[in-house]
Amino acid sequence: GLGEPGGSLGRGHVMPEPTLYLFDGYNVLHAAGLEERHELIDSLASFVAIRGARGVVVFDGVGRDEQFGPLEVRFAAHADAVLERLAAEHRDRERVCLVSSDAAVRGTSGQEVAKISSREFASTLESVEHSEDSASRVRDRLDPATRDRLERLRRADGGFDFVGAAQNVDLD
Repeated sequence: GLGEPGGSLGRGHVMPEPTLYLFDGYNVLHAAGLEERHELIDSLASFVAIRGARGVVVFDGVGRDEQFGPLEVRFAAHADAVLERLAAEHRDRERVCLVSSDAAVRGTSGQEVAKISSREFASTLESVEHSEDSASRVRDRLDPATRDRLERLRRADGGFDFVGAAQNVDLD
């Protein structure tokens, strides 16, 4: 998994999957070759959700802090300082993985924190994206509880196929 001590995906002693991912926003955005923040946020939200983990992505600058399922989006004057503080706060009670190519941030986050470079992570993210080409269907973007509710509505009504109709909606 992505939780190797010392921060690589190489072989050796494998830690359990991280429960909290900390992302250096613009650092990962550029490594992934993306243009827009929302593209990265969508990808990261899917990434952490699929793993049953939580994530915090921190961008330098001003913006509105938001929550997208298990992913928290934050803005700060100094994203690096926020990432370091979050790593320090959580590393004793959670398996934390820091995603950044900033050597200073990686160095000060503590040895208990797994680290991975933004470029290395971006290639992992790309393979996740390609394995989810069907994820543009609304059905696949819904959480299981919402899918179940829609399915129950569909069956109770007997008429309109909510899930079938939702498959034909283009969200992009």
